[in-house]
Formats: sequence, C-alpha cells, structure tokens
Amino acid sequence: MTSANTTAIRRADLPRLSVTTKTAATALAIVAAVALPQLFHAMGAASGLGTALGSAFLPMHLPIIFVGLVAGPAAGAIAGAAAPLVSFALSGMPMLAMLPLMVVELCVYGLVAGLLRDIKLPAIAKVLIAQIAGRVAYSLAVAVAVLAFGRDMSIASIWTSSLVAGLPGIALQLALLPPLAYWTNDLIAKRH
Repeated sequence: MTSANTTAIRRADLPRLSVTTKTAATALAIVAAVALPQLFHAMGAASGLGTALGSAFLPMHLPIIFVGLVAGPAAGAIAGAAAPLVSFALSGMPMLAMLPLMVVELCVYGLVAGLLRDIKLPAIAKVLIAQIAGRVAYSLAVAVAVLAFGRDMSIASIWTSSLVAGLPGIALQLALLPPLAYWTNDLIAKRH
C-alpha cells in the first residue's frame, strides 16, 4: 500500500483550526466541564438524589471528549487536566482525594479523543476508544494511589463500582457526542 493510500485511509480531512480557535474551544470546554457538574448536582439536590446524578451521568466528561474530537489532542488534554483543577478551586469538587485521579482520567479522555480527530473512523468508535483509554488511565491511577497510600480497598471494586455507576453517562456520551462532533466539524468545514 502506498503512503498516499495509507493517508487516504487514515485522514478524516477535517479543516485545520487556528490557535485562537483551539484556545477558545479549550476555554469553553473548561467552563462547560465546571458548569455542567454544578447543574447536575443542583438537580440532584432538588430531587433528593444528591451527587448521584453527577456520578451517573459523568457531566464533566462530555465537554472534554467533545473538545478533543473537535479541536485536537492539545485542546483535549489541556481542558481535561485543567477542568478538575478549576472546578476544585471554585467549588471544592471533586473531593481532594479524587482530584489527581480525575485529572489523569480526563486528560487521557481529551488527549485520545483529540488524537483520533483526524483518523477516519466512525465518531462513535472514537468516543468508545477514548472512553476505554480514560478508564484504563483511571484504573492505573487508582492502582498507583492504592499502592502508594496502602488502602485496603480492592482496585477491582473501585473500578467496577465507578464503571457501573457511570453506565448512564457512558451511554449518554455514545449517543450525544458522535452527532454533536459531526455537526460541529461539518459547520467548521463549511466556514473554512
């Protein structure tokens, strides 16, 4: 196979974004990743579910994976690493013990989604691959934390409980992000 054929298979032919556009997308993703969990927590408080809605629907993940799919790996990784830090600084959430784990997990979500931006794959496959990579990174971060701090909690039980709790959010990401990324990339392509 020639390099031209390989490129044709691998490239999604999306328009290149300016640094200004990528910076704006990163900032908007951080704002959304801070605001959406607050909205879900408010709805949870009003409904008596507390923080369960946030744990179930993973609202912080949505803008991070989205910005990676639309603006690339740097935007995704930066937004993913910064959003939990900004959220913690403004609201005290996530809890301090969870903060490093979420920084790692969200950074990987954004990075992997961004690395897949220009690969010719269905958007749902890109989201699924990013989800798996983020969960693997989260699992490794939990394992390091458990080994470093000597917790008696089983790594498998931590991973399983967070995965099961987040199944509605995973389904929401798979349903919402592919068409939203397609529509946004199509809109960007028409403007270029």
